[in-house]
Amino acid sequence: MKSRRPDTPTFRPDTTRRRLLQGALAGGTACAMGGMLPAWARDARVSAPRDSTASSPQVFDLAIREERLDIAGAHGRALTINGGVPGPLLEWQEGREVVLDVTNHLDVPTSIHWHGILLPYEMDGVPWVSFRGIAPGETFRYRFPVVQSGTYWYHSHSGLQEQSGVYGPLVIHPREADPVRVDRDYVVFLSDWTFDDPHHVLARLKKMSDYYNFQQFTLTDLYAIDNMNSAEAWATKLAWDRMRMMPTDIADVTGAAYTYLMNGLHPAGNWTGLFAPGERVRLRFINGSAMSFFNVRIPGLPMTVVATDGQNVEPVETDEFQIGVAEVYDVVVEPGDAEAYTVMAESMDRSGYAAGTLATRPGLAAPVPALRERPLLSMVDMGMDMAGHGGHGSHGDHGNGDDSAGSKGGNSHAGHAMHGEHGGMAMGAMSQAGPVVARHDADHHGPGNISVAEVQRDRLGERGTGLAEVPHRVLVYRDLRRLADDFDERPPAREIELHLTGHMERYMWSFDGKQFHEVDGPIEFHYGERLRLTLVNDTMMNHPIHLHGMWMELENGHGPRIPRKHTINVMPGARVSALINADAPGLWAFHCHLLYHMEMGMFRVVRVAPEGAA
Repeated sequence: MKSRRPDTPTFRPDTTRRRLLQGALAGGTACAMGGMLPAWARDARVSAPRDSTASSPQVFDLAIREERLDIAGAHGRALTINGGVPGPLLEWQEGREVVLDVTNHLDVPTSIHWHGILLPYEMDGVPWVSFRGIAPGETFRYRFPVVQSGTYWYHSHSGLQEQSGVYGPLVIHPREADPVRVDRDYVVFLSDWTFDDPHHVLARLKKMSDYYNFQQFTLTDLYAIDNMNSAEAWATKLAWDRMRMMPTDIADVTGAAYTYLMNGLHPAGNWTGLFAPGERVRLRFINGSAMSFFNVRIPGLPMTVVATDGQNVEPVETDEFQIGVAEVYDVVVEPGDAEAYTVMAESMDRSGYAAGTLATRPGLAAPVPALRERPLLSMVDMGMDMAGHGGHGSHGDHGNGDDSAGSKGGNSHAGHAMHGEHGGMAMGAMSQAGPVVARHDADHHGPGNISVAEVQRDRLGERGTGLAEVPHRVLVYRDLRRLADDFDERPPAREIELHLTGHMERYMWSFDGKQFHEVDGPIEFHYGERLRLTLVNDTMMNHPIHLHGMWMELENGHGPRIPRKHTINVMPGARVSALINADAPGLWAFHCHLLYHMEMGMFRVVRVAPEGAA
C-alpha cells in the first residue's frame, strides 16, 4: 500500500554509528547506551502468571511520540511507545478483557495492530481496513476479550512507522497450567534499525533494487563454481541479468543500512539473560524487524522448540532455526556448566548480526562466532525445470506471457547455462530440494511480474536459505506438530490459489501480478466455511505471508497435528497450502510482512461475510 503522506521523521544521528560502536567496544561504555531502553528490555524477564480469574479488565496506556534517544550505538530520533524502542512488554491473561488507550502525539495518523491476536475486526488496528486510524492528538480505545495464550507482538500498521520504532512484545499467560515448565522466562525481540528515513530507503530501492547489496556476484565468483569456463560463466551471468537478479539478492536491505538489535541493544550493548546452572530457561524469540530474516543459534547449547506463533507444538530439539519477519518461536534451553553462552541471530544474507548473552552473572560474555560465508540463490530458487531445462520464466519488461518471451523453453538459453552439464550454484541447496508438486500454467500474471516458477516444489522439509550445508541440526517446517487435540476434521469445501509475484528491477510487489491499488475488491471468504489457501511463490525471494484475524493451519504432512501459524514463510519457487476456518466476520488484512513489499503492493483485504452477502 502506498503511503499518502510522510509518517516518519528524518533521522540525523549525532555521531556515526560505526565510530560510536568502535568507541563503545574499546572504552567499555556500551552498557550505558541502553540507558534509555524501556525497563523490561534491560533484562527482558517475563513475570510469573497473575491471577487469571479477576473479573475486571486489564488496562494499559500507550503513547506514541517522536523523540531523541540512544539507539543502535548513536543518538538520533525515533518513534517510541511510552518512551522506548521497543515499546513496553505487555502481559495479558487469557480469559480476561483488555483495554488499551493509545494516544497519538505525532503530527500524522498512527495505529497499533495486535499481531496474531484473535479479536473483533474493528479492534485489529489497520487504517482504512478495520478503522480510520488514530489522528494526531487523539486517543483510541482498543477493548476486546483475550481468547488465547502465548508469545505475540504489536506494531504500527501506518505507512513505514514500524521501521522507525513503533513495535513491542506481547506475552499472554494461559488460563490453565502452562505445559512448558521453566525456571526463567525471557523475551528476545529481534529488529533492524536504520537512522535513515524509511521513505528514503524505499526511494532508493525503487530507483535501484540492489542499492544495498554490496555482495555483488562477479565473473571471478562464477569461474570458481564447478570449474566453469569463461563461456559458461558469461552465459550464466547473462541469464541472471535477464531475470534482473543476482544470486546474492537474499535481502533487499542489508547490514549496509541496518544495525540489528536484540531487545533494543546492538551487539556491543550485550543484552544479558541470567541463569543458574541446571535451570530450564524459556527464550521467546520474536522477529519484529521490518525486512530481515535471522538464523538463530546458541553455540554449545541445544534448543528445544516448544511453540511457534504463540501456539504450543510437540517439543523438537534443534541447534539452529531461521525466523522470518513477524514469526515467533519459543525455545527452552538448559545451560550447563559454562558461565556464558552467546545468543547469535545472524542476518540471513550474513551482512550483520544481533547478539546477546546467557550468563551466570552480569558482565560476562562468550565468544561471538564469525559471520559465515554469504549464501547464494540456486536453480531451485529460480523454479527451474531441472529435467526439461525450462527457465524461471523470465519474460523481460513486457510480462505478457507471450511464448517467445517466457513460456516453457522461452528461457531455455538461461536454463542450459544454469544447469546443463555443470551444476551451477548453491549445490547443497539443490541436493536437498523438495519434490516437484505442480507446474505453472500459461498465466505469467502480466507486467507486474517478471518471472514464474515453472516447477513448484514442496520445500517444507528444506532448511532455510543459506543453511543447507551447516554441520548441525536445523529446524524445518516439517518438524512442527501441534500439541493440542483440537483439529477440525471437516475437509476444505474449496480452494483459493494466489501467486506471490513481483518485478525486482522496478521494485513492484503483488499477488497474481496486481498491486493492491489495481485489484477490484477483497478476497471473499464465506463465514463458517473451511477452505484451503494455496500460495505459490513465483519470485526468487522469501515472503513471510500474514493473515489477520484467523489461523492458517500449515499443511506440512502431519494430519490432525498440523501446526497453526499467523505468518508462513513461502520460500522461492515453493507451493504451500494452509487450512483456514473462516470464523471471524469482517475485513482483514492479508499481506507480505516485508514492510517495503507490503508498501509497494503485496497487500490484499480478505472479507469474511455470510454466503451471498452483497
